[in-house]
Amino acid sequence: MEFKPKTIGVLTSGGDAPGMNAALRAVTRAAISNGIKVKAIYRGYKGLIDGEVEEFTSQNVSGIIQRGGTIIKSARCPEFPTKEGREKAYETLKREGIEALIIIGGDGTFTGGRIFAQEYNVPVIGIPGTIDNDLWGTDATIGYDTALNTIMHCVDTLRDTATSHERVFLVEVMGRDAGFLTLNAAIAAGAEAAIIPERATIIEQIEAAIGQGKRKSKNSSIVLVQEHAIEGGAQAVAKMMEHEHPEFSTRVTILGHLQRGGSPTANDRILASRMGIAAVQALLEDQRNVMVGVKNGEIDYVPLSKAIKQKKDIKDEKWEAIQVLSI
Repeated sequence: MEFKPKTIGVLTSGGDAPGMNAALRAVTRAAISNGIKVKAIYRGYKGLIDGEVEEFTSQNVSGIIQRGGTIIKSARCPEFPTKEGREKAYETLKREGIEALIIIGGDGTFTGGRIFAQEYNVPVIGIPGTIDNDLWGTDATIGYDTALNTIMHCVDTLRDTATSHERVFLVEVMGRDAGFLTLNAAIAAGAEAAIIPERATIIEQIEAAIGQGKRKSKNSSIVLVQEHAIEGGAQAVAKMMEHEHPEFSTRVTILGHLQRGGSPTANDRILASRMGIAAVQALLEDQRNVMVGVKNGEIDYVPLSKAIKQKKDIKDEKWEAIQVLSI
């Protein structure tokens, strides 16, 4: 017998990502089209504990597909990891008549949702919304494509001044503990090197980038540095550069939260819309504790436990590509 909840809750949690609003829109409209009420929970798990809940109609999500961020907000919640906090959250669900949860976020969001689902037997479906693209079981996460394009445009702009002044620019990129954004942005922007945690040969990478520049009679280089590739990030790499190669003028640019903002790309809007519909479909099929993913262009469902615990690998082919292209 198919499970059909009368009311579902939806929240966004963790770092915001372009396309979260598109996913919220898709969840709301897909649920309503199936005769299910939707209640939006503001400020993620904090709002679930505090009871910040509002019933949404199609009008609530009208005109938001192009907006970055999340209209239902996100917030840190140190209380939710505690048993007492989750008990308060469950009381909110009971009071609001919410029978299932769709959570949009990343690793931390899914970790909390999985524990909550196990404790209270609540069906939870995850939609991967993170610019880091670090969740196992999906080829892409919502917000990744937009962030990648933002970084590429920033590096394109920096290259003009790097060339004019014959400098080495170290550009620090987000990504938590994964190098997907850094490596792919480096390929897209034609950077000389990408320093990522998955390849811990920092000095060798810098030496290679500078050496290639010298062979091309070029004294300007752009190196992308993943924020956690080395303690201290791009600033620490700059100190290394100044010590090893004082002949080069080195500048650091930290892109920071620029990477999270902006209107989502077409790819992210389409991905978010497909995943939002698929999340509602998963509930109708009585699935629970799964993440909606996309593999080879097709929607797939992955157990939350695997999405959280298994590590997504950097492909050697991508790593080798930047070595070849920077020659």
